[in-house]
Amino acid sequence: MKLKSDIHKRVQKLLEKDFEGYVLVTCRPAAGDGKMQVEMSYDGDPVLAAYLMEGAQEYLEEEDADSEMEFLS
Repeated sequence: MKLKSDIHKRVQKLLEKDFEGYVLVTCRPAAGDGKMQVEMSYDGDPVLAAYLMEGAQEYLEEEDADSEMEFLS
């Protein structure tokens, strides 16, 4: 398991004061071979984290569908 990056540690300190839970996903720019370093951290109940991720996935899918509809119009 990789250590959390400094940005994850700093954001964690900011979020843990005011939120019941959070999920933070970051990625660095792609390397020459196209690979990206992706990190995820969360705090709070793991069930809450899963719920947040599920909600985010639904949101992104809706945004993608809306973008496709605009393109086809």
